[in-house]
Amino acid sequence: MKFYIINGPNINMVGIREKQIYGTMDFNQVIELIQSESIQRGIEVECFQSNHEGTLVDIIQDAYFKNIDGIVINPAAYTHTSVAIADAIKAIAPIPVVEVHLSDIKEREAFRHHSYCAPYCIEQIKGHGPQGYIMAMDVLIKAIGEKQ
Repeated sequence: MKFYIINGPNINMVGIREKQIYGTMDFNQVIELIQSESIQRGIEVECFQSNHEGTLVDIIQDAYFKNIDGIVINPAAYTHTSVAIADAIKAIAPIPVVEVHLSDIKEREAFRHHSYCAPYCIEQIKGHGPQGYIMAMDVLIKAIGEKQ
């Protein structure tokens, strides 16, 4: 099984910005945690981060053409603004996608409450910090296992 782990704008700044919201674990530590946990689960992951919407769309589409089994995505600020990313997720169905947020977007400013991506994802995990990525991988493993 192979998953893409996709991170949107400013996620590379976790551990630096707004530590009271995003925690103190830096981006490299988050990626190390994901990679370590994926090895324990016997899955391969490829991790991406971009501050550019089009690049994120390209990566999502790439998952389809490379027969990736599932995607964990933290669209970050694009969650609330990007129809293009939502459409890319919709276009790659039936690849399952889980949306992750380090913070609980429902507990933050009103403009962060809406996700354009959520309707096309099998689940949204929010407010669990970096552990949310691990939870998302487990959701994908279960969903893929149920299909087989």
